[in-house]
Amino acid sequence: MNRSRALSPQALAVVAELASTDDWRHGYELMAQAGVKSGTLYPLLMRLEAQGLLDAAWVEAPQPGRPPRHVYRLNAAGRAWVATLAEALAAVRTQPAALRVAKVRP
Repeated sequence: MNRSRALSPQALAVVAELASTDDWRHGYELMAQAGVKSGTLYPLLMRLEAQGLLDAAWVEAPQPGRPPRHVYRLNAAGRAWVATLAEALAAVRTQPAALRVAKVRP
């Protein structure tokens, strides 16, 4: 049985960032833009991928000798899910990024 839980403010910030574009996003970029730490971001990304809401892929690094990087984007199911969160995401989007970061980082 799957139960629906409310998303934390940090999770909402990450989902808002993912929903802001159809482009592939690097985890580091998502951390910086959403103002969350890696210990919050990567478990969330793994859960969203396991639930079939997020696509993940490996891409080669632009610099030779660097390891491949994981990139993420919402898929069609994820976009449909985000549409159900419109009200909660609107509140996150209106909050300045600096304020979100200040709340997350002590």
